[in-house]
Amino acid sequence: MGTILSDENKKALYIPPDFAHGYAVLSSEADFFYKCTDFYFPVHERCIRWNDPDLGIEWPIKDPIVSIKDANAPFFNNAELPPPRV
Repeated sequence: MGTILSDENKKALYIPPDFAHGYAVLSSEADFFYKCTDFYFPVHERCIRWNDPDLGIEWPIKDPIVSIKDANAPFFNNAELPPPRV
């Protein structure tokens, strides 16, 4: 599933805690804001390969600039689950 968030359409997107998500910026620059339900805990962060063919995500950009962390993330079937929150 995908949706366009823009200054023009004023949409926002709710992403539940621990739910995998990603985004692509389609303009030359963008501001992206997260409103979080808790403090950031790096020990809970996990990545999934953005272009995993098993997920079949149709990204709206041909040659994205991807961080080293995202480029080297494991495929979904090999991804590690985060530790349970206490």
